[in-house]
Amino acid sequence: MSRESGILLESGTNELEIVEFEVQNNKYGINVLKVKEIIQPIPVTFVPHAHEHIEGIIQLRGEVLPVIDMARALGLPSQQKADSDKYIVTEFNQQKAVFHVQNVSRIHRISWEAIEKPSDVYQGSASQVIGVVKMDDQMILLLDFEKIMVDINPESGIHTGQIKRLGERERSAKRLVVAEDSPLLRNLLKETLAEAGYESVEFFENGKLAFEYLESVSRQIASGEGPQLVITDIEMPQMDGHHFTKRIKEDPALKGLPVVIFSSLITEDLRHKGERLGADAQVSKPEIAKLVMHIDQLVL
Repeated sequence: MSRESGILLESGTNELEIVEFEVQNNKYGINVLKVKEIIQPIPVTFVPHAHEHIEGIIQLRGEVLPVIDMARALGLPSQQKADSDKYIVTEFNQQKAVFHVQNVSRIHRISWEAIEKPSDVYQGSASQVIGVVKMDDQMILLLDFEKIMVDINPESGIHTGQIKRLGERERSAKRLVVAEDSPLLRNLLKETLAEAGYESVEFFENGKLAFEYLESVSRQIASGEGPQLVITDIEMPQMDGHHFTKRIKEDPALKGLPVVIFSSLITEDLRHKGERLGADAQVSKPEIAKLVMHIDQLVL
């Protein structure tokens, strides 16, 4: 991660940097904070009976990493290898993976406000697109890399079984607010939080909508009748989780509201960014049981 990228997160500016890459002449983007490095393709070892999106494995600096064919993951036929091909080495959700793409062109700095939510007309429930960036006469699609990984390995996602292992629990009437842009994760969080006893949960698809709601109920919050805790992702169109956290902690009527960041970007290198912005706890996806334990500590 570059020093400049760290400054963006640290200051909560509601900006991000994306790496633009191509797959079969279509342009896509990935948050630079998920990218460890970009390398030239190296020989891949075939793994029998692996998932159809997995090309094989490589050894990189002593680590064995899966190589994912990005074309297949996007529902496109595989292409012939070309000189422009690149490997994007990533780390998120406490796992590392390599994505094989056709080309990596440049890095863009943009505001989350400039990212449009995909329309329900073309998105569909199985879509991997979480945002659309219009750049001059072209569009860059931001992809849900967490969903791509869960499609390959469902066990890497969120499951109610993680909550059941916590044992018998008293149900709680505490009210929570969740900001999460992924429809898949909103449904999973709704299911798992209900299993944990938290059934009074308001869901919003980005920090901007969630913050507007909190402002509208600030009097109830002050009197103890409103939401008692906020859970937020980091990567969200319109307003990201770091900026959302900053806005809450700078608001006199809301600053006492506990904020838990629940994101695939929680690593030891980045954890201090959320701390500086006032987050009360930070949990890496998909550790839902740890998330629930933090909620218990902060609201019960």
